[in-house]
Amino acid sequence: MRSPDKAILAWEYFNRRCFAHKIETSINIYHKVQKTRVVQKEIHHRCFWPARGWVGLALVAVCWPLNWMLPGARTAYLFFPLWLGYVLVVDALVQRRAGNSLWSRSRKNFVLLFVLSAPVWWLFELINLRTGNWEYLGRDLFSSFQFNLLCTISFSIVIPAVFETTEMVHSSSWMKRLASGPRVPATRRVFVALFVTGLGMLILMLVWPEVFYPFTWISLVLIFEPINRWSGRPYFLKDLREGDWRTVISLSLGALVCGLFWETWNYFSFPKWIYHIPGLAFLHVFEMPLLGYGGYIPFALELYALKNFLWPNGPRLESRR
Repeated sequence: MRSPDKAILAWEYFNRRCFAHKIETSINIYHKVQKTRVVQKEIHHRCFWPARGWVGLALVAVCWPLNWMLPGARTAYLFFPLWLGYVLVVDALVQRRAGNSLWSRSRKNFVLLFVLSAPVWWLFELINLRTGNWEYLGRDLFSSFQFNLLCTISFSIVIPAVFETTEMVHSSSWMKRLASGPRVPATRRVFVALFVTGLGMLILMLVWPEVFYPFTWISLVLIFEPINRWSGRPYFLKDLREGDWRTVISLSLGALVCGLFWETWNYFSFPKWIYHIPGLAFLHVFEMPLLGYGGYIPFALELYALKNFLWPNGPRLESRR
């Protein structure tokens, strides 16, 4: 038989082992519960339709038919809320798909994109004074101050719309296949060549606008990409140097999608814009000639390059599944 002391020691050892086992089990359960909560939270974020998405749907549902059916200069006042609805709906879609969006990452930056957008588009309006590729019907209904104010409000939607749609494309699962594509050399000579080419295009476009007007949508990106590289700002050619085409493709497709909505909603609007494009005024899809839609592709890259130049610490394209 065991002595009393040995029996007591054995009992104490058994109790300690049981206590240690209980602690270890409790810790494991705690970690499992925390992991489950994280997974549930992620599922909730991806499946939950944000309130801003409902607001966006309501704005589109109300403003779209009113913009097409009301008499008078309705588009001057409905353009912004209609496109704000579009932006909020797409942001909600990105949030549900990727778990984050421009809005959720920083509401301040989300709002500042609208502030940045207006002066950027006014730059293209300044170029259009020379090229004359588009004009606004109904402009004579407003004073210069009214027209410029309403235009500035409307222009504030351009970058948010393009960037939100870009993020929606960027978050698609098939975009992962574009992460390892052909590598584009991003050497000093390449950047010098791009800058000189872009500057030459800009000069040709300003001197002979009736011939070289397409350079409006190409020259600026060729100029500002090298400037961004030399000044230490973000630039998308850095991704192409690594063979990552996701940023370029998502920007291009995002702008093309926006272009289709712009031209669709513009067709029955008033005031509205119409085009004067020498040599391409055929096969119209709404007011835009079919080949003109190709301009939306480099236009997106210009917006991104200008954003990086003017606001290098601004929102990046981050939404990925």
